[in-house]
Amino acid sequence: MVCSAKGCRQPAVWVLAWNNPKLHTPDRRKTWLACDEHREYLSRFLGLREFLKEVVPLDEWRARNDA
Repeated sequence: MVCSAKGCRQPAVWVLAWNNPKLHTPDRRKTWLACDEHREYLSRFLGLREFLKEVVPLDEWRARNDA
């Protein structure tokens, strides 16, 4: 899995869970993946739009969703 930042091919280590309240129900979560370098940039992008719901380490996200 690679980072969602444009042009980045680094391994993802973070999951940014978000939703657009104009398009999604409150419980729906879309995800972007981020490397350490782009985590803050992508979080800020989503946060400015009030879309960001949580940032979780990829391993934790997988464990939570595989259960």
